[in-house]
Amino acid sequence: MLAIEIPDFKKIEAEHLVLDFNGTLAIDGKLIDGVKPLLEKLSQFLTIHVLTADTFGTSKEELLDMKCKLVILEPDLQDVQKEEYIVELGESRVIAIGNGKNDFLMLEKAVLSITVIQEEGSYAKLLTVSDLVCRNIFDALNLILNPKRLVATLRK
Repeated sequence: MLAIEIPDFKKIEAEHLVLDFNGTLAIDGKLIDGVKPLLEKLSQFLTIHVLTADTFGTSKEELLDMKCKLVILEPDLQDVQKEEYIVELGESRVIAIGNGKNDFLMLEKAVLSITVIQEEGSYAKLLTVSDLVCRNIFDALNLILNPKRLVATLRK
């Protein structure tokens, strides 16, 4: 578990990190170099979940040796599937990271939500529901690994 008290914002007691795959952890279906060690560190205190439409059909292979739960979504209503997944885990216990339109409801529900903007770009309306916006997945994961950064950014 990750416990962070952010003055004048909220107290976070997260047990789960839920991530989108393509555009967030991977570019063109390939896991971004250097992401795996950060996820391994995070898996020591958070359960890692990867939700994906698996656009490139590579997620199983790319995440083969990772300590994470991979969920390949059905083709229809992927945004709703992601939202339901967060609710089932307990939205007050979930940190979520994504970049696409189908991440909107997931990011809206999570206790802490982070949008990343990388090669694929990011769905602009995510900015209205995200607590933070990061340049890339490394910045986002390092915020979680260094919670004082979250406090510095989100406190009043």
